[in-house]
Amino acid sequence: MTGRVGGLGPRARLGVLAVVLLVATVGAGGFVWRVHREQAAVRTSATGAPTRRNLAGVRDVPHLVFRNTALGTDYGRVALVPLSAPDGPRAVTPASCERVHATRDEALCLASDRGLVTTYRAQVLDAEWAPRRDLPLVGTPSRARLSRDGSLAATTTFVFGDSYANPGQFSTRTTVSRVDGEVVGDLEQFTLVVGGKVVTAVDRNLWGVTFADDDRFYATAASGGRTWLVEGSLTTRRLTALREDAECPSLSPDGTRIAFKKHGDLPPGRWRLAVYDLATGAETLLAETRSVDDQAEWLDDGHVVYGLPRSEEGTATSDIWMTNADGSGAPTLLVPDAWSPSVVFPGGR
Repeated sequence: MTGRVGGLGPRARLGVLAVVLLVATVGAGGFVWRVHREQAAVRTSATGAPTRRNLAGVRDVPHLVFRNTALGTDYGRVALVPLSAPDGPRAVTPASCERVHATRDEALCLASDRGLVTTYRAQVLDAEWAPRRDLPLVGTPSRARLSRDGSLAATTTFVFGDSYANPGQFSTRTTVSRVDGEVVGDLEQFTLVVGGKVVTAVDRNLWGVTFADDDRFYATAASGGRTWLVEGSLTTRRLTALREDAECPSLSPDGTRIAFKKHGDLPPGRWRLAVYDLATGAETLLAETRSVDDQAEWLDDGHVVYGLPRSEEGTATSDIWMTNADGSGAPTLLVPDAWSPSVVFPGGR
């Protein structure tokens, strides 16, 4: 055994040393590259999205809550801008969320912990943007909604698959809870009725809740490659289809219309924004012709806001746009470097 250490000969020891040096070099190079990228992101953020510190001042006036997507140290944090100056300096909160929806007293945050294994959680945040309690969450966050009085929360996650492009090829979990933590129901367990017949197919999915009151809500149901706008009741645990080809509904402030995205005859993975009149059944296509994969929000009874990723390849940011709810005019950029909007009126609306 002369000339061997730990069972390895000279050539083997040199080979091991070479591998160690190679791994160390690659690791150092990767670290330097990450630091360079983060520093560049900070520089981009400093010039692209000015911030302000008076968070309380913004919270006390009508404002927009959203996920900040300006590259930099505040990327992913929840931010606020007054509706009077949506493209101005933003107040950044300490909360980081993948999706956020807010009322005047609390917010629902779908957050991620990107460690060795990425995990997700749903949290109710208080008026100071600090976690108040966790809500049940299984899967990858997709949609989040609070009722207008802030008493109910709905979360949608992907349990299998990660795209709404092909109904039937993914699995969702949509849960309605009270903000005190009590689970009201899993929509997959509700009775689904389409055209007077109960749908029991194993491929059915529910997502994208918007609340009407403390009992009624609207959502998307899918089965057999078809989607429907459904009206649901938490009391009866029943979902009834109102129309086909409607996803991610959002109820107008006056309760008369639903903004939604429809597929129509577009290619897979593309949608067109539209508004559905609950009383007449009339459909109005909105002026936004780009594909919108988002649950729209109503700015007021006459305008709809929504998030759109930047078109540049490789970008990680997005913007919030606004368009008229009657289909007139042209879309306008409302808030740059932003995503997941919710409109908050401190005095109610």
